[in-house]
Amino acid sequence: MDDLTIPFDLVVVGAGINGLGIARDAASRGLRVALLEKDDICSGVSAWSGRLVHGGLRYLEHRDFALVRESLRERERLFRLAPHLVKPLRLIMPLYAHNKRPAWMIRLGMVVYDVLSFDKKTGRHEILDVEALRRRFAGIDRAGLKGAAVFTDGQVEYAERLCTEVAVAAAGDGAVIRTKARVEEPIMQDGRVAGVRFRDTTTGQLHDVHAPVVLNVAGPWIDRVLRRGAPPQPRLNGGTKGSHLVVDPFPGAPDDVVYYESKTDGRLVLVIPWMGRYLIGTTDVRFDEDPDDARCDADEMGYLLGEVNQLIPEAKLTPDDVLFTYSGVRPLPYAPDVDEWEIPRSHVLHDHAPDLPGFITVVGGKLTTYRQLAEEAVDETFRRLGRTSPRCVTAELPLPGVVGDLDEVRRFLTTRGLGERSVARLLALYGGRALDVVAEAEDDPQLLEVVHEGTGALAAELVFAVRHEFARTLTDVLARRVLLAFEPGHGLEVAERAAALLGERLGWDEERQAAELAEYRRWLTRLAVPGREEGTVGAGAQEGGAR
Repeated sequence: MDDLTIPFDLVVVGAGINGLGIARDAASRGLRVALLEKDDICSGVSAWSGRLVHGGLRYLEHRDFALVRESLRERERLFRLAPHLVKPLRLIMPLYAHNKRPAWMIRLGMVVYDVLSFDKKTGRHEILDVEALRRRFAGIDRAGLKGAAVFTDGQVEYAERLCTEVAVAAAGDGAVIRTKARVEEPIMQDGRVAGVRFRDTTTGQLHDVHAPVVLNVAGPWIDRVLRRGAPPQPRLNGGTKGSHLVVDPFPGAPDDVVYYESKTDGRLVLVIPWMGRYLIGTTDVRFDEDPDDARCDADEMGYLLGEVNQLIPEAKLTPDDVLFTYSGVRPLPYAPDVDEWEIPRSHVLHDHAPDLPGFITVVGGKLTTYRQLAEEAVDETFRRLGRTSPRCVTAELPLPGVVGDLDEVRRFLTTRGLGERSVARLLALYGGRALDVVAEAEDDPQLLEVVHEGTGALAAELVFAVRHEFARTLTDVLARRVLLAFEPGHGLEVAERAAALLGERLGWDEERQAAELAEYRRWLTRLAVPGREEGTVGAGAQEGGAR
C-alpha cells in the first residue's frame, strides 16, 4: 500500500467505465489520482448493459437534443479511438400498425438523428418497404407491418475489455488503481473532506487515502459508499433494473440488431447478435435493493420471450432455450414520481457541501458518453483545487490496443504458430496489445498452449490479466478479462486448470485454488435462469449452436 500513502489530488470511487474515464482524464492532465473499487474493474453495471454504443434515439422523445448530440459525437469518437472494440452496426426499427409511435414520427426522428450526427462517417438512415424488409429479415411477423427504418449505431461486444483498456491507459498516465478496496467513510480535516478510509476486502485491513477532492462514481451504489462517519445524505440513485436473456441462434433470427416497440406496453425491446448468440432485452423495473442482488425474474423472462415470439413467430422460444440471463441497475437520478421510462438519462454532479465539502457524487452517466462525463468532472476538480486546467486530450487519445496496421499484428501472431481461432480472438479482444499477451510466453513457452478449445483462448491470457490488467482472482480473469464466463459451459470445463496454472505462477496453494474455484461458481449464480434448479447455470448451453 506504499503507493497510497502519498497525498493525492483526487480520489475516484468506482471502477466502472465512468470512474475509469475520470481517472484516465485526470491522470493525463497531470493530477495525482487514486481509484478505489470495492470489487473489480467493470464488475458492476458497465458489464450488464445491452453493450450498444448509441446516440440515444429514444431521447428525442423527451426533446433532449443536447444529450443525443453529445452521445452521437462520443459514439463517433469511440469508433475512431477504439476501433478494435467499438464497431458500427445497422439497426432495424420495424414500423407496425400497432405502434404507439406513428411512422411519420419515426421518419422525422431519423432525419433529426442524421442531422445531429452530421459529422459521422457511417451511412445515413434508410426507409425500407415491406418487401425490402422481408428480404433482409425474413422471420419478421408480417401482420400489420408497414416497413422499417434502418440506421447506424455501434456495439461494444466486450464492454469488459473497453473498461480494462481505459484502466490500463489511466495507470500508464500515473493513476493508482486499487480493486477489492471498499470505501467505508470520509476522512475529515478542518471541516472538509480530506480523503477516504477503505477496507481491503482480501485482508480486512483499513487504509487511508488523502486528497482534497473525492468523486463518488459508484453508479447505482452511490448512496451506499459512505457506510459511517458522515451525516445522512439525500437519496440520489433511483436506478431501474434492466435484464437480458441470452439464447442460441433460433429460427427466424435476424442478422441485424432489431429495435422495436413492444406490443404489450409500447416500450422498446432489442434483439442483439452477441458473441455468436443473441441478447434479448431489456426491462425497466424499479429496484430499491442492493444492486449486487439484481437478478432476472420470471416475469421479466416471460415478458421478453413473449415479445420476441410475437415479432418472430417461428422462434417459439421457451424458458428452456434461455442459456443464461444477466441484470444490472441503471445509475439514474432518484425521481420517485416519474415513470421509469421517463427518468432523465443525463448525468449531474452533486455537491455534498455544506455537510461534506470536497465530496462530489456523479449521478447518472452512460457508457457511450463516459469520456465527455470524465472531461466535465475533471474540469470541476481543477476548479475546486483552485488550479488552471490543462486542455483535455482524451478526445484525441486512442486506447492502448489501437495500432496502425492490425494486419501486421495478425501476420506476426501467425508466425508464432498460433491457430486461426486464437489469432482472431487475440485481435478482437486485445487489438495491438495481442503482441503483449504473447510476449508473456517468451520465457514460458507453455503459455502459448490453448486452454479453451471453443474460443482458442491461450494460457498467456490468464497470466497477462493478473500481471498487467489488475485481475486478482479467478473470477476477475474468467468473467471480466478473458470472458470465458459467457461461453457455452461458462468456462467451468477449464476453471480447475486455470486455477492451477495461475496458482503455479502466482503462488496460490491448493486451499487458495479451491477457494477461487468456489467463488467463481458462486459468481456464476448471477447468470441464473429463473425457475431453473440452482447449479444448472448454462445447462442448455453445453452444445451451443442453433437448435
